[in-house]
Amino acid sequence: MAKDPVRVLVTGAAGQIGYALVPMIARGVMLGPDQPIILHMLDIPPAAEALNGVKMELVDAAFPLLKGVVATTDVVEACKGVNIAIMVGGFPRKEGMERKDVMSKNVSIYKSQASALEEHAAKDLKVLVVANPANTNALILKEFAPSIPEKNITCLTRLDHNRALGQIAERLGAQVSSVKNVIIWGNHSSTQYPDVSHAVVATEHGEEPVTKLVGDDAWLRGDFISTVQQRGAAIIKARKLSSALSAASSACDHIRDWVLGTPKGTWVSMGVYSDGSYDVPPGLIYSYPVTCENGNWSIVQGLSVDDFSRKKLVATADELTEEKAMAYSCISS
Repeated sequence: MAKDPVRVLVTGAAGQIGYALVPMIARGVMLGPDQPIILHMLDIPPAAEALNGVKMELVDAAFPLLKGVVATTDVVEACKGVNIAIMVGGFPRKEGMERKDVMSKNVSIYKSQASALEEHAAKDLKVLVVANPANTNALILKEFAPSIPEKNITCLTRLDHNRALGQIAERLGAQVSSVKNVIIWGNHSSTQYPDVSHAVVATEHGEEPVTKLVGDDAWLRGDFISTVQQRGAAIIKARKLSSALSAASSACDHIRDWVLGTPKGTWVSMGVYSDGSYDVPPGLIYSYPVTCENGNWSIVQGLSVDDFSRKKLVATADELTEEKAMAYSCISS
């Protein structure tokens, strides 16, 4: 029996990430090869013509799973009945702008979109915020959409998670699919902490710790961390554009695992609403290791955190606390 279509909203759909993301969704990369999709695409009025071009390309690609396309600059029309919202659109930081200026612009954008989602989206809505500052944009959205359960609002740190997997696989000359259980703690920023202290690699002798196989603590605590933290900047330097393909792919990974579940014995990194686990202040959107089952995520509990890691967890939490205060000052001003 054919499944009912799932309505998926992508904001900023005419941009670089959106352009890479919508064909992946339409092809079944995100929700599987048997799940029909109706795509809702939203962008700002100056991008309306480009957005219509993306719609034409989706029609021309003749994706069998794609049962309809809504391309609009109207936030209410875009949000009607959507089951999944991927918030790619946001105000980017431009040269000469202070962080507070960017925060103020994004508070305005996310306030409007949160209200429309709360009023017009499906009751089972799941939200993934991609636009930076992703953690704090997700928190703003939560504030302005109080009826959406906090468990249903997340932000993207899967890109950082996948970057960490890729770095370890390259270092060891291993298949990336053999590496699992890295962790991204904290903010999707340069303070994030890529942690491999619990990660393992599947070898012919069974699963072995990454720390043992790499055998170089100086690299793991130095260049590995900084490479993952600064990967986005390195890609901008190389492409003269920010990450698009990898961001789109990791957004699909995030939603797929959230909806369809994580493999047994494997966790992934998601920015989720902190309940105080690992002594992180409650009320932040903070990246944790999570497992997913039946459409719900759960923070992995009981992992050991050494002194080196504890300092990293605190530093990125401090930055998020500062961002939260800045966002709330923009809301009240």
